[in-house]
Amino acid sequence: MAIINNLAFLALLVVTLTVALASADDRTKTVEFNVKPGGEVHTFSEKMREYECSFTYASQGGTNEQWLMSVGLSDDDGLFSCSVWRPQGKSYLFFTQFKAELKGAKVEYASAYSQTAAGGQRDVTLKEDEFTVGDSTVTHKDGKFRAELSKLTIIGRTRHDEL
Repeated sequence: MAIINNLAFLALLVVTLTVALASADDRTKTVEFNVKPGGEVHTFSEKMREYECSFTYASQGGTNEQWLMSVGLSDDDGLFSCSVWRPQGKSYLFFTQFKAELKGAKVEYASAYSQTAAGGQRDVTLKEDEFTVGDSTVTHKDGKFRAELSKLTIIGRTRHDEL
């Protein structure tokens, strides 16, 4: 398990560095979108070549918030990443549900975060019983998810055949 966590961390680091170093090329894209309260289910999606990340949610309270979604491909096209977050920090919305889905990639690593009430700028990993990681999805768990979400990160292995 430690090896898998180390590999997941390494993969996250590779994708993060790729995003940071290659943000001007066709391997990364960051777009802004509104997270809307009111309890209705909304979906926001972004594509990178033949890969896609979708974020589906319902939230309550407050007003619209500006969020960002970044998608990226590693240099060898072996990893597809998707991150969804609120750049201003703590979200004041209560998420009644969320689901992120990768199309064209199998989830290798996923993490979800809320932020502390004290200061509101420190990411706190959601407890493992608050969300479920599937082959292509990361989903809240009914009755366990505490309605706080500030960031979601997923890294998937693309389905490229080796020569």
